[in-house]
Amino acid sequence: MKRATKSQNSKPQHQAALNALYERALPAKRTGPLYSAFPYPTKISPVAIALYIASHTKPGDTVFDAFAGSGMTGIAAMLCENPSDDLRAEAERLGLEVEWGARNAVLYEIGALGAFIGSTLTSPPDPQAFQEAAEHILQQVERDTSWMYAATDPDGNEGEIRHTVWSDLLRCPACRVELTLWEASVSLNPAKIASVFRCPYCSREASFEDVDRLTEIVSDDVTGKATERRARKLARVYGITGKTRWSRTPTKADYALLDRIAREPIPECVPNVRIPWGDLYRRGYHQGITHLHHFYTRRNLIVFARLWELAGNYESSLRDALRFWLLSYNAAHATIMTRVVAKSRQKDLVVTSAQPGVLYVSGLPVEKNIFAGLKRKQKTISEAFAATHGRSGNVYVFQRSSCSIDLPDGSVDYVFTDPPFGGNIPYAEISFINEAWLGNYTDRSDEIIVSANQKKTIKEYRELLTAALSEVNRILKPEGYATVVFHSASAEVWNALQAAYTEAGLNVECAGVLDKKQGSFKQVTTAGAVRGDPVLLLGKDPAADRANPECAYDIAKQLRQEALLLDPAEQTPQRLYSRFVSHFLTNHQNVPLDADDFYRWYDAQKPKKADNREGE
Repeated sequence: MKRATKSQNSKPQHQAALNALYERALPAKRTGPLYSAFPYPTKISPVAIALYIASHTKPGDTVFDAFAGSGMTGIAAMLCENPSDDLRAEAERLGLEVEWGARNAVLYEIGALGAFIGSTLTSPPDPQAFQEAAEHILQQVERDTSWMYAATDPDGNEGEIRHTVWSDLLRCPACRVELTLWEASVSLNPAKIASVFRCPYCSREASFEDVDRLTEIVSDDVTGKATERRARKLARVYGITGKTRWSRTPTKADYALLDRIAREPIPECVPNVRIPWGDLYRRGYHQGITHLHHFYTRRNLIVFARLWELAGNYESSLRDALRFWLLSYNAAHATIMTRVVAKSRQKDLVVTSAQPGVLYVSGLPVEKNIFAGLKRKQKTISEAFAATHGRSGNVYVFQRSSCSIDLPDGSVDYVFTDPPFGGNIPYAEISFINEAWLGNYTDRSDEIIVSANQKKTIKEYRELLTAALSEVNRILKPEGYATVVFHSASAEVWNALQAAYTEAGLNVECAGVLDKKQGSFKQVTTAGAVRGDPVLLLGKDPAADRANPECAYDIAKQLRQEALLLDPAEQTPQRLYSRFVSHFLTNHQNVPLDADDFYRWYDAQKPKKADNREGE
């Protein structure tokens, strides 16, 4: 670890113990009610953040987060007041010298949804009052609309729908017959979704890119206009009778139920808003999705809207808590972005939620039973509210840009923040589905992002980030520190971050890794993703002179050799790249390699298998 350069009097007295936060990868578990209450991209465990806050501050100090997201920093500050046994044990395991007690926090978040989540979680109502109100509106709406999820099992017994799978309609390029994507690609027992089209009528095989997806023109009773959309058909019904789960092909009764639902009026509270499509729009699977309500089946739109109406009848604190609960399930589970996947050795397809960080709509979208999902979610949210209700520390959440912070100079003791990671995630676009229900939208003008749609290049990204970090420097006390968590597979983005904090008058004093025990979706699936986020400790001392450039591959070899003496987690290419980035930033040098280039080098270092062929 590169030691801090501040004068001895301004250093934390427990500097040696503080090193534990940065010398070793700090675990950040992605579990627990506070973390799981609401899905939000790239958030960090509040328990992990609490360790940083407790180590850098004392009771009564003020913590600031410039990019607060869903408010985890505010929750972490609250956890310091009366830490759980697990939090105390983790601090002791790391050898941290902390003084537990209430801290105060100020959170700035430009996103309307993030600010709403953070505000609700840090100032929740009484958990029991929330439970009673949630149960009441569920009972009311279920009494009036449970018939929408009625279904009979294969033996004719009455049950209810757990979920249904819909399917895009296709036309075979050979025999021209109309059929469903399900017929052309899905098989069960074992479950499999084929990667190529195969017509069950003429056996023609083709790439799905060469198969026409059918559309239909329908009357849209929200916009009052005719709408062209992808044609879909009910493909499979999954239900439950008593405790017995079952599935079957659709019946005439299922289609009759859909006809009845089609005659049911759409509640007036459904927002009639056009989607401000940006970087996430795809001409193929977003065809016909021009307004918010196009992300729903009619059944789920009606049920969700009726719940939303009743939630609006409560006083402000309970109303926000109920809307928080509804929205926590909404985009990822109540829309047609829910999907099925085929897993090895499974007899049937497995239902999963929407893909985080994108607005992907599968050709086999899933329609879930909203009542069943919200009942499961209710317990988690009650536990989250109970964890923060009645804490004495003050947490203030503002829906504002950090490019202009309304706080006095030198008024903040410590900053913990994780800025947007370049062009990884267009937060405002992703959050639109929930923000439309709130009627409050993100102002994208100061959204710090690389975006072709917003005409923001890496230059604009760096300028906005510099403005925000300059404000962080201004409000931070002379002896204060800022911990910045960052994630990128792009050297260009890392160097933009370095330029931003340097121009803002901040300096990397040491660096570490935050070890997320379950990677975010993009960390798991994206080529070149970085497992484990580098953590930078920024101070206000001037940066040391920039060192002579070092050979990227010499440093990579050195880090690889050092990792062989450590635990296996440190030997992965993803973790090594995080350490590689940290090395160059702490030595005030540009990051020379993208993650992809680093991984190619890493693979080339593996011993080649011996050639056992003889005498050629």
